[in-house]
Amino acid sequence: MSLVERIKQVIPRQGGGPVDADRLAGRVDSLRRFVRAAEGHVPEDRLVTTRTVIDRAGERLALSRAHTVVALAGATGSGKSSLFNAISKFQLSRVGVRRPTTGVAHACVWGPQGAGPLLDWLGVPPSRRFTRESALDGEDEAGLRGLVLLDLPDFDSIEAQHRTEVDRLLRLVDLVVWVLDPQKYADRVVHERYLAQFQRHRDVTVVVLNQADRLTRTDSERIVADLHRLLDADGLGGVPAFATSAKGHPGLDSLRATLERAVAERQAALRRLAGDVDDAVDALEPVVALDTRGADRISRGTVDRLSGALSVAAGVPIVADATERTYRHRATGVLGWPVARWIRRLRPDPLRRLHLSTARLEAPAATSLPESTAAQKAAVGLASREVADEASAGLPEPWPAAITAASRSRADDVPDALDVAVASADLGMERKPFWWRLVGALQWLGAVAALAGLVWLAVRAVFAFLGLPNLDGPQVGRLPLATALLGGGLLFGLLLAAVVRPAVGIAARRARARAERRLRAAIADVATTHIVAPIRDVLRSYDDAREALSAARD
Repeated sequence: MSLVERIKQVIPRQGGGPVDADRLAGRVDSLRRFVRAAEGHVPEDRLVTTRTVIDRAGERLALSRAHTVVALAGATGSGKSSLFNAISKFQLSRVGVRRPTTGVAHACVWGPQGAGPLLDWLGVPPSRRFTRESALDGEDEAGLRGLVLLDLPDFDSIEAQHRTEVDRLLRLVDLVVWVLDPQKYADRVVHERYLAQFQRHRDVTVVVLNQADRLTRTDSERIVADLHRLLDADGLGGVPAFATSAKGHPGLDSLRATLERAVAERQAALRRLAGDVDDAVDALEPVVALDTRGADRISRGTVDRLSGALSVAAGVPIVADATERTYRHRATGVLGWPVARWIRRLRPDPLRRLHLSTARLEAPAATSLPESTAAQKAAVGLASREVADEASAGLPEPWPAAITAASRSRADDVPDALDVAVASADLGMERKPFWWRLVGALQWLGAVAALAGLVWLAVRAVFAFLGLPNLDGPQVGRLPLATALLGGGLLFGLLLAAVVRPAVGIAARRARARAERRLRAAIADVATTHIVAPIRDVLRSYDDAREALSAARD
């Protein structure tokens, strides 16, 4: 068994099972669906990190999967540049006493071709790119074929731009090798600012105690043991941590074996992205809950109370009362004594005074209904809040605020919509009942009889005044026929009007109920369209976001 094989048995294998690239791409797409569902409802600052993860994952998955990007990260004087040169077996990164030494990341690529776009994405300048493997190496470097090794600037550099570059690249690379030295391995900055932040990326994290050639075996083992303790406190228990050196004992065997394993598995990039997705999902967990009632969480009773408040504010009781009075007015105009009809027609009916004289207008005009009172507006506001409160009950922030905003989003359009709904409603007042025509015909028959009797009596009076022969006609009992026609016609009209008056009253009340029912239905449409529908849109977005985040979980 070779030395490398023995080392592979000692160094723990990172990660659980392999990460499926298609499954990972599906999780990223689920995050994208979450963002689409949540945008406009969740503050943008809570989505920025997720958008970054989506973009970064999409870009990395589209780039070379044949390469594994490994970064050597360390503080000033940790010797990471020396390790970089020792692994590549060339002096590619300058090592010096003056600090900071490494200002720009250096990259060394082992076979195969096609790493250019990946290095462009990483932002490594062409002048800092090197190709390690050549024909002279034979198969000596085959174990690292596919490795892109980066030497990062010092993360504790006095140059702010160096630290910024380190932070940028640490978010992009597939695997990070943290290079610590015996003097500063317990430095609080590296543990609190960096290592402790990589808990979700433990599968792509390696820690080495460099410059171990300066220590005795006992000291080296003691420091490595203490380093494991610190890593456990950082939440990185089980992360590979071992001693290494660019020269002398213990050398690079352990580190090289770790790199060869990462290159052979080709899982580092997928595990890194999976960790990024896990971080994004964890950050978004508080935004959604397990409530699954969805848009149906708004009860019918709550909507009915809202519609009732809007109906009062829109003047539905006024229109309903006007409809009843209009029915009586128009019925009297058809069923009453013809002379009384003509007089009544000179007065407009109550609906016409409200500009509601037609059943359905193609272009509804504004009505003459009085404006809503302050109390009515307050009742509408209270009913709207009740709908929003019921819809948002149990939802985490910021969804209740989004639902409240949605309930008010079309508030300025509600008054005009109510006016149009009332003006457009078919009150059923244009069709005259058949019995009106029958009673009206009977009234005309009585009126004609009375008029005939009156004319006859008038002619008789003229004849008597002129001394002409008397025109006495037939008798009806003791009454002349003319007198009987006049009195009978008038009495018939009065009695007929008295008989149909209760029927008119019943029909008028039915007309009122019908008008009120249709008006309330029209107002309910306004309530649904302008208040309830925007709330339900937010609830559907919430459901979509919750389902998308559930799918994004591993």
